[in-house]
Amino acid sequence: MAIENLLPANFGYAIFTYMYSFVMLSYLALQVGGARKKYGIKYPTMYSDKEPIFNCFQRAHQNTLEVYPQWLVFQTIAALEYPLVASVLGVIWVTSRFSYAWGYYTGDPAKRMRGVYGYIGLFGVILLSISVALKLLGVL
Repeated sequence: MAIENLLPANFGYAIFTYMYSFVMLSYLALQVGGARKKYGIKYPTMYSDKEPIFNCFQRAHQNTLEVYPQWLVFQTIAALEYPLVASVLGVIWVTSRFSYAWGYYTGDPAKRMRGVYGYIGLFGVILLSISVALKLLGVL
C-alpha cells in the first residue's frame, strides 16, 4: 500500500515540522558545545559552579530535551487527523524554543520567558490529540 493511502494528504507539512525541530535541537546542542569550549567546561560536567552563564546554555538545551518526547507524541497524534493545524502549532512551539534559548543565553534566566508563546503550540497539539482520542472512542 502506498504511503499516501496511509497518511493524510497534508502530512508532509508535519514531516517538515519534524525536520525543523531537528534543526532547532542541533542548533541548541551546538550552542552548548560552543559554551563548553568557551568557558572550559569539560565532559562529563553538566553544570558549572564557576561559570553560571554556561548553565544558561545547558538549561536551554536540557529543558527542551525534557519536553521534546512528549511534544513529538502529541504532534504526531494531532497531525494524523489535523496535519495542517498541527504543523502550524508545531512551528510555533519549535520557534519558541529558539526564543527561549536566546533569552536564556543573555545570562538572565528570566529572559527565557521570551519563549512562553510556545505553550500555544504545545497545548494546541495536546488539545488536538484529545480530540483525536475522543473521535477514536466514538465520543465525538
